[in-house]
Amino acid sequence: MLLYVTLGTNDLPRSIAFYDAALLPLGLKRQCTEPVEAGYGADGDVRCRLWVTRPFDGNAATFGNGSMTAIEAPSRVAVDAFHQAALAHGGSDEGAPGLRPFHAHFYAAYVRDPDGNKLSAVCERPE
Repeated sequence: MLLYVTLGTNDLPRSIAFYDAALLPLGLKRQCTEPVEAGYGADGDVRCRLWVTRPFDGNAATFGNGSMTAIEAPSRVAVDAFHQAALAHGGSDEGAPGLRPFHAHFYAAYVRDPDGNKLSAVCERPE
């Protein structure tokens, strides 16, 4: 359904360090680096599915209240590693890894990136 997600940043080098570390356990790597943006995708994908960019209008990046980007994780171990890497690279905790009440196997962790964008890693497999 979604083609890609764009998240704003006020400090691209800081965001690159954060996303390089936090997305790696989820199987996503930086595939493109430009002066104002960085794109992330899975090996074998023909396009970047997550972009971190300075706002096109030149104003400061802000985050949405009530918005969140959820990324599928291949395992619960990957969710744990995402959370740990995010916190170690400037992110803040919004919910430690664990089962959630959405269904029996919904295992997730929630963080905010250094610009305040909320992210979640979710594994829906029984483990």
